[in-house]
Amino acid sequence: MTNNCEIKPLSSTQFTLWDDYVKAHQQGSFFHLSGWQRVIEQSFNHSCYFLYAQQKGKFCGVLPLVEMKSKLFGHALVSTPFCVYGGAIADSVDIVRQLEQEACQLAEKLQVDYLELRYKNAQESTLLLKQAHSTFGCEIAENSDKILISIKKKQRAVIRHSLKNELDCSITENSNASGTGKENFTDFYQLLSTSYRNLGTPIFTKRYFENLMATFCDCSDIAVIRDKDNMPSSAVMNFYFNEQVLPYYGGGNDGARGLKSADFMYYQVMCHAQEKGKTWFDFGRSKNKSGPYKYKKNWGMEPQPLYYYYHLVNAVELPNLSPNNPKYKFFINIWKKLPLKVSQMIGPLLSKYLG
Repeated sequence: MTNNCEIKPLSSTQFTLWDDYVKAHQQGSFFHLSGWQRVIEQSFNHSCYFLYAQQKGKFCGVLPLVEMKSKLFGHALVSTPFCVYGGAIADSVDIVRQLEQEACQLAEKLQVDYLELRYKNAQESTLLLKQAHSTFGCEIAENSDKILISIKKKQRAVIRHSLKNELDCSITENSNASGTGKENFTDFYQLLSTSYRNLGTPIFTKRYFENLMATFCDCSDIAVIRDKDNMPSSAVMNFYFNEQVLPYYGGGNDGARGLKSADFMYYQVMCHAQEKGKTWFDFGRSKNKSGPYKYKKNWGMEPQPLYYYYHLVNAVELPNLSPNNPKYKFFINIWKKLPLKVSQMIGPLLSKYLG
């Protein structure tokens, strides 16, 4: 290989250098930022291995990695869990491959079941490829009227309907503070927990979301939609990166569908992002052909396949932690029937391994 470089573990004194590199790189993403190391270590106590490549004293590549070990869900080294994108970014393809090789060696040393690298784009790689998800996004038009017009006709009609439902949108940036911020955070977690329970999915610990808001305090907010009686209906935690807004963790209660509060909410997030100068709406990933996948297509966004690459160590086949996996069906159906408070108590014990 050409472009040989030194590969080293990230130290806390280098967080700014790492983040500057990520923000300047064409393939850098919010999920490559160094803050994820703090969030994951503090929230879940997973071991993080954030690697950077260096040439002549300067960053020339980064690869965030996290080890997750569970008797129930296996042992993996992932870039990056709890995130939709990851993998190595670097100044050249050669350096990307060097970082991947370092990750494979680390996976062998840790004796994990597999290494998983979550790339947004196709790679010139010999690693095993799995494509089960797609991501969605669109340009944000220059004002609220043009944003509405840019949305596909059928979905636009739904949003117009929602605008007549006397809904209110409250967006707070410091949602760990007292007052409105604290209220929005509490409502957000309750609505997200309800959605996760209804889907049969274990909810994350509240501490995880508190850590996200604290670590990314300058590039995150929470939007809460309330009905005419001031009762919360839908909520979403948004992240901002360069020109993008990423509505990432969203949920609603049983009445949200009738009020079309989620449709109203995502439109409001688009408008708010436009006011902040953002030009791209990243609607995140969905499992191919799933309900959320079809919902996002209804907005007029075209699916872009994601490229997740694997190196098997102790595993003999690619992992399948999908809720569609038959071995999880019974568990999911039981989970949907749990009281909400029970799901909030025991969910974090499982979800920390479902990144």
